[in-house]
Amino acid sequence: MIRQCITPSTLEAVLNILDEEGKDVELIAGGTDLVIDIRNEKFKKSKLLNIAKFKLLKFININEDKTSIGSGTKFTDIVENGEVEKLFLGLWKACKSVGAPQIRNMGTIGGNICNGSPAADSVPPLLALDANLIMISKDKERVIPLREFYLDKGRVDRREDELLYAIKFNTLKRNEGIAFEKLGLRKALAISRISCSIYIQLEKNDYIKNIRIATGALGKYPQREVELECMLKNQEISTGLLNTVSKHMSHIVEQRLKGRSSMHFKRSAISGLFIKTCKDAVEEAKKNV
Repeated sequence: MIRQCITPSTLEAVLNILDEEGKDVELIAGGTDLVIDIRNEKFKKSKLLNIAKFKLLKFININEDKTSIGSGTKFTDIVENGEVEKLFLGLWKACKSVGAPQIRNMGTIGGNICNGSPAADSVPPLLALDANLIMISKDKERVIPLREFYLDKGRVDRREDELLYAIKFNTLKRNEGIAFEKLGLRKALAISRISCSIYIQLEKNDYIKNIRIATGALGKYPQREVELECMLKNQEISTGLLNTVSKHMSHIVEQRLKGRSSMHFKRSAISGLFIKTCKDAVEEAKKNV
């Protein structure tokens, strides 16, 4: 039962409270997922720590080499940022697909990451971008790769005294692109049934110099598909190659979801979704020349 909602005036005060009372406190920014848990009586902690108003957590900084997004940045702010749309179309599409406009007006990218949902839309493109998370506490800063942040369904590597401050990744350059696709029960308003994001770097003659593939809702948490990346790296893109890799992706999903009622649908659906996402990523990389 919630006994107290605390709204500190400074970020320093937030970190002090987390340091002293972290085990009893839950952070709230947008609250789009947390409010549902509270209504369903799944919320266990006694105090809410409101960080919604902190401008220090709301920013999008894009320079030549690095891009950083504050954890308190709302999805609407990301969608309305023209540079994000131009440079990181896959991330932009993922953020635009989060719920209805009302949800995007409230929901934050940091909350989407820390919620630990297997179907979090913003996470696959961030995994494909090889993003790092900047975690801060009263006395220190910790950098953790996003791919290492997820421990189990609903469990993440955020310590009780920590706050996610920002997400950082490389700014895309020449011959690089990122794409995102998802399948849901209803367009935009649906939680993803499956999602896929692919970052690709091309060399001459359509050879894949580097590739990172991430999926959502195909396991306990969003994850990189390293086995597929190894199959594609240093290969020339062709219909035959994509068909071979997509079949292997279907096999991976079959093994990963064995025994689940959703396995048959997801095993079939991921094949076409993967091919489309890969083609879109190639198209984006070719635009960026």
